[in-house]
Amino acid sequence: MSFTMEEKDIAVGLDIGTTKIVAMIGRQNEYGKVEILGIGKSKSLGVHRGVVNNITQTIQSIQQAVQEAEADSGVKIEDVVVGIAGQHIRSLQHSDYITRNNSDEVISDKDIDILCNQVHKLVMLPGEEIIHVLPQEYKVDGQAEITEPIGMYGGRLEANFHVVVGQISSIRNIGRCVKSSGLELAGVTLEPLASANAVLSQEEKEAGVALIDIGGGTTDLAIFKDGIIRHTAVIPFGGNVITEDIKEGCSIIEKQAELLKVKFGSAWPGENKDNEIVSIPGLRGREPKEITLKNLSKVIHFRVVEIIEQVYLEIKNYGHEEQKKKLIAGIVITGGGAQLKHLKQLVEYITGMDTRIGYPNEHLAGNSDEETTSPMYATAVGLVLNSIEKSKKREEEKKEREALEAEQPQAPLVEEEEVSTEVEQEHDLVEDPHAPEQEEKKESNVGRKNIFEKWFDNFKDFLDNAE
Repeated sequence: MSFTMEEKDIAVGLDIGTTKIVAMIGRQNEYGKVEILGIGKSKSLGVHRGVVNNITQTIQSIQQAVQEAEADSGVKIEDVVVGIAGQHIRSLQHSDYITRNNSDEVISDKDIDILCNQVHKLVMLPGEEIIHVLPQEYKVDGQAEITEPIGMYGGRLEANFHVVVGQISSIRNIGRCVKSSGLELAGVTLEPLASANAVLSQEEKEAGVALIDIGGGTTDLAIFKDGIIRHTAVIPFGGNVITEDIKEGCSIIEKQAELLKVKFGSAWPGENKDNEIVSIPGLRGREPKEITLKNLSKVIHFRVVEIIEQVYLEIKNYGHEEQKKKLIAGIVITGGGAQLKHLKQLVEYITGMDTRIGYPNEHLAGNSDEETTSPMYATAVGLVLNSIEKSKKREEEKKEREALEAEQPQAPLVEEEEVSTEVEQEHDLVEDPHAPEQEEKKESNVGRKNIFEKWFDNFKDFLDNAE
């Protein structure tokens, strides 16, 4: 039995990782939970530390994962939401303000749009562009800590922003791979945000929590407090570096090192006895090698400590030690690296913060199988959730537009325009040469597009033209 995506409101997430590429197909059931219909994964060959370094191999891996997911679910995949990570991602804090021409009118979506647009004009380093502009809190006429300024009176609107920046070329390469695999790009999301969606509860985000997603090539960090994302970082180390260390330290091949890590690896050397030994077959007629588990976990321990200390440094940079910024819910670890034995205890020991392993079952239906709820698939599940959210938004916008068109006869529109604010009139003068564009703008204001969606539309145009 096969059906298309439209028929069944189906959402697809594509996680392009350093070790594996996962295509996950899901849909929302009547209880608002997400059912995973199919999953496909392939070895990721053309990606290094979250960045595509071989287009052809990446396209092949994407196609393989997509075909597997299609076969598993009986659904034909057309468009996907893709995650962006990699060592080129950085974030910064930025404050900006606008002075409103007419303080007799309440603050509207339009003012916030103008303010966000202004942040988008920030000059970045050459070759970088802004991916997300996330407002933290607002100030209206100097009054601080306002979370929702819409509907308030005020002349000066100010906000703190969390700005996520990435390399243009890396983002375009990912878009290129997706398009060349015969898929449409429905959206791009920062991977730490996707993982956070999948494993964190709203209470944790309110109380303050740091999500550490340990992948193959990178470790992603996302910090939430008062329900708002406060800090993101990508650390260019992950599970692969641990495997590399085992390979070098024990003089064995990568495949064996990976198996050793997964089967016998532990982040805490104290628990292995000296006489616990594992024997590894030698290469082509050579003697087998004997490795003590104590030595193995020492090698792992040193590297894991280094990764956690770097993450903890980022948590301190955010200001965790200040009373107001305390992360009450502690740390949540997810990603494939979270499956390492005794990692939770080691993280608690180094940071002194409460820690749990994050399974992506926060929004999944109760009957989801064990494979889907493994920490390895946190990002993929998060991207599916993101895709569902996006299509819901599109539906709502469509309904709102249709309702507005049905409601409004032509005559009152003129009156409304006469009563338009000074700001709008000025705006009209500037925009006049592109009249059709303006109509589009008015339409899209019905369901306000956020800055990122506008950026994404431009990005899509760029890809289409580059064909």
